[in-house]
Amino acid sequence: MDKALEKANILIEAIPYIKKFTGKTFVIKYGGSAMIDEDKKKLLIEDIVLFKLLGIDIVIVHGGGPFIKEALDKLGKDAQFIDGLRVTDDETMEIVEMVLSGSVNKEIANSIQKNGIPSVGISGKDGNLLKAKKIEIENGDLGFVGDIESVDPSIIKTLLQQGFIPVVSPVAKDENFDTYNINADYAAAEIAGSLNAEKLIFVTDILGVMRDVNDKDSLIHYMDLDVARKNIEDGIITGGMIPKVECCISAVERGTKQVHIINGNLPHSMILEIFTKQGIGTMFIKGGQDE
Repeated sequence: MDKALEKANILIEAIPYIKKFTGKTFVIKYGGSAMIDEDKKKLLIEDIVLFKLLGIDIVIVHGGGPFIKEALDKLGKDAQFIDGLRVTDDETMEIVEMVLSGSVNKEIANSIQKNGIPSVGISGKDGNLLKAKKIEIENGDLGFVGDIESVDPSIIKTLLQQGFIPVVSPVAKDENFDTYNINADYAAAEIAGSLNAEKLIFVTDILGVMRDVNDKDSLIHYMDLDVARKNIEDGIITGGMIPKVECCISAVERGTKQVHIINGNLPHSMILEIFTKQGIGTMFIKGGQDE
């Protein structure tokens, strides 16, 4: 009886959030261990399906680094790096596109459809969704590694209007129709901004932003953009968290209402973050915005 009452209270707590977000658009950047571990993947897909059934439009942008590495290793393709960045030559780009826009992308879309929700796998090349530009560095040539020059979300809007969940691989083309690999975090931020999405959710292997990385209780649940910038300057946000937080800042500046970093290893992490008052991750908001 106590467990049943607890479940009822959770549902009651979720009601105002369900009312608020029905009819809105969420962009989910899908990455981390939840892409690899089958049990975690199942729980994440269940969260996505629930959002859709509650009337929330969902767009998924995914990465796939581990799968790319596995494919390159099988083919005996040695990795080359410049300043810590992987070089993507023509042959590597073909493999990257095959893995991201092929096996990974279609597997995610298929997993959603197994739950009775229509889904379509596309890449940033489809419908001119993402226009790329080559990343130039001083110490060499990274090859087909690109940044995003512009976004045309028309194809995503059309799919959403027809009731589909678009699943987007971060592969784009430039004005010469050359194909480029794009950082999935940046792709998600740009797409969310172009859609004026209600939320962008980064599914990661970390809890969020913490004042002390060794203390789980130091998790910062809410952060406006000025505080986020100051935390980078003050060294509270360091290392690999800096580009992710910069993506969060950029997404809000470009029109996304709220951005979340959550740990996809926690069961039903997205539901707990979105439908409970405190949540379980870090939410980025504009200063003065109602939390």
